[in-house]
Amino acid sequence: MASTAPSLRWRVIDIVTAAVLGVACGLIFVVWNQVGNAALEALKAITPGLDGLATGVWLLGGTLGGYVIRKPGAALFVELMAATVSMALGSQWAVETIYSGLAQGIGAEVVFALVAYRRFNAAIVGVAGAVSFAFEWVLELFLYGHLAKGALYNAIYLVCGGVGHRPGGHPRLGADECAREDGRPGSLRLRPWSA
Repeated sequence: MASTAPSLRWRVIDIVTAAVLGVACGLIFVVWNQVGNAALEALKAITPGLDGLATGVWLLGGTLGGYVIRKPGAALFVELMAATVSMALGSQWAVETIYSGLAQGIGAEVVFALVAYRRFNAAIVGVAGAVSFAFEWVLELFLYGHLAKGALYNAIYLVCGGVGHRPGGHPRLGADECAREDGRPGSLRLRPWSA
């Protein structure tokens, strides 16, 4: 009897799609590096740690890549490709951009692996975004000295970043909005804004 489970093997179209998504997300990151950095500073001035709300765009590669490709390694591949494009085009964080891409990609990948690359809905993609940020948060504890900023800052930053994968915490934006309960593997179905 033939298995009805989708194949987890990569096809050429999966590799091409992942590369295109990675480059597209990397170009989005290049713009967001400037806009987002300004938002980080403005939010930080209001309350230290609130800047986590502006980090969501940088989590797009892994969550969107994992959702669209639906294969082991897709979230990591797309996030690392996006980070590489961002770095190559002059990211102010230089090689640290790659470290972030690695942490964020692994974070999203863990969630997709936990559901064995079989469930792709808004909840799973949303959790992937939040876990992606949690991995980035751990990296930043050491890479950017956040550990020295104290427990309150880090708690606020973690919570804000956990909801920030939906840009600004907005309930209708983010990669998880692309996910639908009835989405077919490999397809990208967008919800209507009025739904």
